[in-house]
Amino acid sequence: MNNGKGQSVSPGGVRLCVQPGIRALLGIVLFSLSIILIPFAVYAQTEVNTTPFSRPTHFRIGEKLTYYVSFAKFENAAFAELYVASSGKLSGIDGIEIHSKIKTFDMVSAAFFLVDESRVVYASAETGLPLYVTRIVNDGLIPKESVTSYLAAPTSNFDILTLIYKAREMGGDGSFSMVDGGHTYNVTFRPDGNEKVKTPAGEFMTTVSMVESDYLTARGITELKINFSIDDDRMPVLFRGKTARSDFRAALASIEIDLPVSQPVSTPTPSLSPTPRPAASPRPTPAPVKYFDNRPLLPELGFALGETLNYRVTTSGKPVATISLKAAERKLIQKVDSLLLSANVNGIDQDNRIFALGDSITVRVNPDTLAPFASEAKFGPLLANLNQTVKFDPKTGFISFPGTDPFDAPVGTHTLLSLIYAMRSFNLRPSKDPGNPVNDTRVAVFWESKAYIFTLRPANPETITVNGEKILAQLISINTGNAQLDALAPKVWLTMDAARVPLRFSIGPYQADLISQTIDIPK
Repeated sequence: MNNGKGQSVSPGGVRLCVQPGIRALLGIVLFSLSIILIPFAVYAQTEVNTTPFSRPTHFRIGEKLTYYVSFAKFENAAFAELYVASSGKLSGIDGIEIHSKIKTFDMVSAAFFLVDESRVVYASAETGLPLYVTRIVNDGLIPKESVTSYLAAPTSNFDILTLIYKAREMGGDGSFSMVDGGHTYNVTFRPDGNEKVKTPAGEFMTTVSMVESDYLTARGITELKINFSIDDDRMPVLFRGKTARSDFRAALASIEIDLPVSQPVSTPTPSLSPTPRPAASPRPTPAPVKYFDNRPLLPELGFALGETLNYRVTTSGKPVATISLKAAERKLIQKVDSLLLSANVNGIDQDNRIFALGDSITVRVNPDTLAPFASEAKFGPLLANLNQTVKFDPKTGFISFPGTDPFDAPVGTHTLLSLIYAMRSFNLRPSKDPGNPVNDTRVAVFWESKAYIFTLRPANPETITVNGEKILAQLISINTGNAQLDALAPKVWLTMDAARVPLRFSIGPYQADLISQTIDIPK
């Protein structure tokens, strides 16, 4: 390998560095903002109205709280929303309808983990406990819906969403039980002084509440704090937490009182006066920054501009070819900041039966998110069926290539090459329970003519021999959802240091082992 410009270095010297990554961030968001969420149609027997119940006071009908989530250096990691939609009766029980939503974007969505989930919870107006929960997950090609009903067998546990509203009712003080993913957790809120907080929604005097739970411990989350406003509304104004990788922050961006549309009811509906919104402080307009080519990449990516990885490809132990992967250059292409990633066949051996000298794949990606803009594959006769030029719309998710109409795919869908680079920043810690692979990572990847959902399953670190040296590495098994690819059982081994360098690739009878790494920063 190499630790400087043009200097060859052994791939050894690896140090163990566990990266909790974005899943821990999402765990915080899902727990603290109560946002794994799902719009759901109200049952026909539910009578909806806008009359607020006298208790609990933490449910304000029509209240919509919006949050912007930041993680590490990424100011816009995710968007979250909490909304108390209506009150009424569900199977004869006084209930409150609550919606929540979370969506990742930019670096988190494209390079780490795509989350687009919504939830509707019908909660008891008296106890605040959930009565009926519907959840829709849009992180794949087809939305997945799940429903949990407590109408026949009432629960004594809060879910993630109703817990936040209960904590508001109690002023951020108390211990509660919460159920999530079939497991029950104890959650304790402990007041720890007052603090003035400024967010895009305004300035607030708040009570700081420390949150402790085995739910957080299991996800590597520490020092979680929630700031509740010191007023009758007790709004959660700010969430802060830490992971081994970086800090997390979710700040209240806006407050709305949105009167829901109601069905005619026999009793008059009182008018609901909007709560005055704190005035947001004006933001200065930043001066434009002059662009220059080949700016350094974000350290969170794990690789540097100009990095070249050279691999020896073998089959049945016989050398076939040498291939290089390179983060080649960063420039403005059509007025868009772009990073060029490439894979090239730069040497072939006598036992080669598949590659041609000069075979190549290039992908132009967003330098911060690694979401592709365009890719081009050029192969010789034996792989000519893979020759293709593809364009990706980073805003809509549409993918297009010659001979077909554009088709819809998840925003941030990767190519195989961009995925190789992106996975170096993924949270790929193995699950403690092999029978419950909670740390499997799913990511949308384009292959041939459609987008598939790849599942990356991390294993525990193991020692492998690469280029004659024993190195600690982590095996990542990949399930693609494509029968032909899955029959080849693709696998990747990553180093355990912060760079997460791919040491070995295996697909079918072929294996590629790292033989050198160099860094030659382009001028």
